[in-house]
Amino acid sequence: MRKRAVIISLICIVSAIILMFVFAAAGGRKPYKNLEAVQILSATVRLTPPDVTIQITEIEELVDLLKDVVIYNKDNSYTEYAGQGVTFTLVMADGTQTGIMAYSPFLVIDGVGYKTKYEPCEALSHYANMLRTETPAFTDNTQEITFLATVIEVTEESWHS
Repeated sequence: MRKRAVIISLICIVSAIILMFVFAAAGGRKPYKNLEAVQILSATVRLTPPDVTIQITEIEELVDLLKDVVIYNKDNSYTEYAGQGVTFTLVMADGTQTGIMAYSPFLVIDGVGYKTKYEPCEALSHYANMLRTETPAFTDNTQEITFLATVIEVTEESWHS
């Protein structure tokens, strides 16, 4: 009888450990949970469509949103979806550059797609679109300027009259 109780106890302990690993794996991970604003020298966001790029000046706000992002398993099927993608480009203090595309329900980090928790990913898209409405975007460094000119011909007759 005592042997049977020990075996049942061991089975329960092993089952509990396996369940902990399953829930930890299914619970996702936060790739930017330790990110700090001081680690980022500059950041931009590109919205496609409408194909505009915006310089981000309030990096702390972006970092707060990135800290909430949860990714699950790798999934590159985002290429089969249609919609707006917002790509954040971070230039880090150590000289590296990272690209993060929010494309709900996916997050693409440096070209690798992941399924993601919907709300934090959608918050990144909302943030980018909010910046677009508040900030003049730049798509090109050249501007077209049109001048309208009127030519007045001066003749000797008009000069003396």
